[in-house]
Amino acid sequence: MAELKLLARGIFQQTISAIDIPLAIERKLRREGTVLCFDGATVDLRAFRSVRVIGIGKAAHAMVEGFAGLLGAASAFKGVVSAPTPPLYAVEGIAYFVGGHPMPDGESSKAAEAILSLLKECDEKTVVFFLLSGGGSALVELPLDSAQKLDDVRQLHRALVTCGAPIEAMNTVRKHVSAVKGGRLAVAAGRAMKITLAVSDVPVGKESVLASGPTLPDPSTIEDAQRVIDEFSLREKLPPTLLRWIDEGQMPETPKEGHAAFRNAHFSSLLGLDDLFHPAHHATEAKGFVACCDNTTDDWPVEKAVEYLLGQLEEVRRAHPGQRVAVIADGEVSSPVKGKGIGGRNAAFVLACVKKIAGKKIAVLSAGTDGVDGNSPAAGAIADGETFERGQAIGLNARYMFRESDSYSYFARLGDTIVTGPTGNNLRDLRILLAEAEEQKT
Repeated sequence: MAELKLLARGIFQQTISAIDIPLAIERKLRREGTVLCFDGATVDLRAFRSVRVIGIGKAAHAMVEGFAGLLGAASAFKGVVSAPTPPLYAVEGIAYFVGGHPMPDGESSKAAEAILSLLKECDEKTVVFFLLSGGGSALVELPLDSAQKLDDVRQLHRALVTCGAPIEAMNTVRKHVSAVKGGRLAVAAGRAMKITLAVSDVPVGKESVLASGPTLPDPSTIEDAQRVIDEFSLREKLPPTLLRWIDEGQMPETPKEGHAAFRNAHFSSLLGLDDLFHPAHHATEAKGFVACCDNTTDDWPVEKAVEYLLGQLEEVRRAHPGQRVAVIADGEVSSPVKGKGIGGRNAAFVLACVKKIAGKKIAVLSAGTDGVDGNSPAAGAIADGETFERGQAIGLNARYMFRESDSYSYFARLGDTIVTGPTGNNLRDLRILLAEAEEQKT
């Protein structure tokens, strides 16, 4: 069974290596002289006096470098980038910030202030390129209410990321209390032309969830935000100043479809779901597996997702007797933090599989394409049919450690964590379930 684990690791690494952001920019954007072409739209840079570039997210560095290469040395621009790591190569004209993630910090606030200051200079002769990727909600942050301090902002974000709410619900609240989310950066850019290019870690049709939708109309409402606060019992976890602001009716509505700020705005996805599934599917089949891709479990509770995907693996196996089979899944599962351990939703998913696959010729891997899983130093974890017995042999209690949100510690003791470091990318979490061919009955 150890071979299955090695194969799953190889598939994950091949998939990560195949996601090339500068290449995606080259493929999906075309420059003809001073004209940029994308998604059937064109922008003639000669029509503008100034070009501004705003990069926000875990993939910001790769996106800005690829974009700068596309524009070439002849197109001077100014910009601001906030990412979780410093750049390996600093692009001229860009002010860089190393923002906090998953909790915003002082650099996140400074980045927000720098972006708003830059956008304040924009007019109808300015074109602003917003390069967005996952993680942006924490990397750039500034509260609408000036009475809110950094500690209040951090308390809000901590309450949201540990409550088990889907990302769309979390970002509904963030949008309504932030000066830089829910379309407010588009409003800040005024009459400028706005082009948003995205490396998306959210499902198609939910683009306004990406980085809490700083440049898109917000479909959610104040009532939606208040419903999330109530549904996930957040009131007792929020800072008193924020609660008072909300209860006094001071929370304004976010800009909606039809707002003047969106009349000259365009959105284009550079990388998304298909760009993750395709290389993963190809790598899996190249290793001799019949593979099925499934994105059904996005936002599902972790234990429900485990039951479903292991069931899918058995169905594929029954449909292809005598062959190795695989299920490839993406998206984020919901795994509320209930204890004080170390780990994230990916290692939690694998830990929830450990007892269920014990003794079976199955391997399960789950990892974040950004290289980060919760509060752990790993991207995720891997297990097979021998993991449960190996854990018991050294005194590990899988059920207890799952309950204590200590999934990373479980797999670290076994040498079964997936550690990549920050990848500079962020599409979706990737789950790889592999099964040996079922033995044929005679």
